[in-house]
Amino acid sequence: MKKDILRLGTALALYAAAACVALALVYTVTAPTIAGLAQQQLEASLTDLFPEAETFEAIKDALPSADAAVAFEGAWTAKRGADILGVAIKANGKSYGGAAIMLVGIGTGRRIAGARILMLSDTPGLGANALSPTYFVDKSSKTTFPGQFKGKPVSDPFEVKKDVSAITASTITSKALTLMVKRAGEAGSAWLEANAAGGVK
Repeated sequence: MKKDILRLGTALALYAAAACVALALVYTVTAPTIAGLAQQQLEASLTDLFPEAETFEAIKDALPSADAAVAFEGAWTAKRGADILGVAIKANGKSYGGAAIMLVGIGTGRRIAGARILMLSDTPGLGANALSPTYFVDKSSKTTFPGQFKGKPVSDPFEVKKDVSAITASTITSKALTLMVKRAGEAGSAWLEANAAGGVK
């Protein structure tokens, strides 16, 4: 009996070790591909937010978030020649289905240049509609959920169902994403005012 248990335990340990090695190999092979795709997505989103920019430069010093519910993973200046057109901030927050990541562009004059959702794990057909290019919070103007932030003053209230249109039956998702845009807008505007004097056109 003891020999059988020992044999079974040894077999399970060997299987577990083999599984760990296999997972490590898969990660080693796929990690560069995943990182490359994420970088491509970031670059495309930066260009989409600031189509007139010629270059994007990473901001070395971390930008502070005024809200513990929103963290900033990175920030970039959008430049045309020596002129700074705006700042893009990669914001991370918690939505209904878990972590959400957005890239928010902040232009001159304390206005949102645009917002792109990079990751969202919310319920398909509900909160995940925020990702859909064919789901409109304003059907007459064909405005998507993130599309409604373009040109919005950072000084606005950013209150869902007031000055921000909600995703139907997804108030939590709407509020979470809106908060991320608002906090990124505040931080980006503050950075531009402090660092881009004379360089913003």
